[in-house]
Amino acid sequence: MEAKHLIALDLDGTLLTDDKEISLRNRQVLKKAINEGHIVVIATGRPHRASIDYYHLLELDTPMVNFNGALIHHPTDDKWDVLHNPLPVRTAHQIAGACYDLNVNNIVAEVMDNVYLDQYDEKIIEIFKATRQESPFTIGSLKNKLKEDPTSLMIHPKKDNIDQLRNHLDDYHAELIEHRNWGAPWNIIEIVKKGLNKAVGLQKIAHYYHIPDERIIAFGDEDNDLEMIDYAGVGVAMDNAIDELKSVAKHITETNENDGIGTFLEDYLKLKSKVIQPNVKHL
Repeated sequence: MEAKHLIALDLDGTLLTDDKEISLRNRQVLKKAINEGHIVVIATGRPHRASIDYYHLLELDTPMVNFNGALIHHPTDDKWDVLHNPLPVRTAHQIAGACYDLNVNNIVAEVMDNVYLDQYDEKIIEIFKATRQESPFTIGSLKNKLKEDPTSLMIHPKKDNIDQLRNHLDDYHAELIEHRNWGAPWNIIEIVKKGLNKAVGLQKIAHYYHIPDERIIAFGDEDNDLEMIDYAGVGVAMDNAIDELKSVAKHITETNENDGIGTFLEDYLKLKSKVIQPNVKHL
């Protein structure tokens, strides 16, 4: 068998269909890759609680990158060296103050799997309840309620204030934070500690498994995948990816709706997996 690869999977818009499911073909191809000795990991902006069902569905036993690199851990191995790099709570409070001045729709802070919501918002709560893992919510002003360093901060600005808010973050907090835009329909701005991204997590995991950069295959679709796709020896953008990501990727595969991951891996790793259509619906 050829040398093993590290295969890193973004979730939303990449591994997951638009219905937030993993297609049968993708599951079977990934299972075949694992059986042939390749290492499969999830690298996502999602928190642990919103990723773990997919982790178990793929029957993984590997580390996972959550919060775009702010949390790197091993869900099934307590002895693995966890890296949790939250934002300073003082910085979070300063950003919240600027958000109040700009009259944003809402602010969300996450401390690992605990969620702090500045104002009650049923639609945002539904996002966090999208998994079977119930989210612990604290609702109320972050300036008063948030006492710990948050793993990430998410801002839901009014559409007209997005550029103004991102400029403020660059002007006043660039030395301490990284910020990304989720894009439509939410236009959520997500903030993590400076220097953190998925590539940081992938590098730690690759070192752990002694896999060189040229044998890292990474899949993504959004701007929070840029560093990871650029870092990986085999950076793959989905056909539904943003143009900026496609420009740094070394390969482009089919969309998330058309089994892009399975299609690429079957060809690149010379995997063949017979798909049997079941009658049951998975995640």
